[in-house]
Amino acid sequence: MKILAIDSSGLVASAALLDDGIMVAEYTVDYKKTHSQTLLPMVDEIVQMTQQELSEIDAVAVAKGPGSFTGLRIGAATAKGLGLALKKPVIGVPTVDALAYNLYGTERLICPLMDARRGQVYTGLYTFEGENLIVLREQEVALLDDILKELNGRGAPVIFLGDGVAVHSEKIKEAMCVPYSFAPAHLARQRAGAVAALAAVYYAEGKFTSAMEHVPVYLRLSQAERERAERIGHT
Repeated sequence: MKILAIDSSGLVASAALLDDGIMVAEYTVDYKKTHSQTLLPMVDEIVQMTQQELSEIDAVAVAKGPGSFTGLRIGAATAKGLGLALKKPVIGVPTVDALAYNLYGTERLICPLMDARRGQVYTGLYTFEGENLIVLREQEVALLDDILKELNGRGAPVIFLGDGVAVHSEKIKEAMCVPYSFAPAHLARQRAGAVAALAAVYYAEGKFTSAMEHVPVYLRLSQAERERAERIGHT
């Protein structure tokens, strides 16, 4: 079972190849370049370095959102294009779920935070029961204050990760009343390897679609759409 996975949902661009449970390659960049410049060259580099043929993969996995609107569109277009060209299914993996999967096996609560601006974050709450990722609060766009209040109410130790941690670390430190920590650098951001690993679970459960059927999940309107709605509301 070979899965080619991509993630361009946030600041990070990442691609990976999973072959029968072995992470053959993973290429991740978080440095001032647009995903349209990086994603396909990264896939091509993986294919060349591992001497693989794209025709040999069984499925294309992609972080389907939430996240950056532009990044999600690039990821969706790339996954759909590869899926259509290769006649392979697409496995859409929720971005926040994949972030949580970075912390496989922890007994703590997992709280991914992706900055959504205006005091909001893309987030969810997770834990593990044995090998299974348990969703305690499904991914959503929420006020940071609300998620921190819920975490304090649960009373359990928690690990934060995601690009929202750097943005909101001071507020987290001020608000948290229960033990908490921030994930280390190698686990703290989106990774296509995590998308691939979770996609393998989904594939075994039959959770995949045709390339034509795949659509990203935005959770809220784009900035342009919000601004247009505001202008209409004021007229």
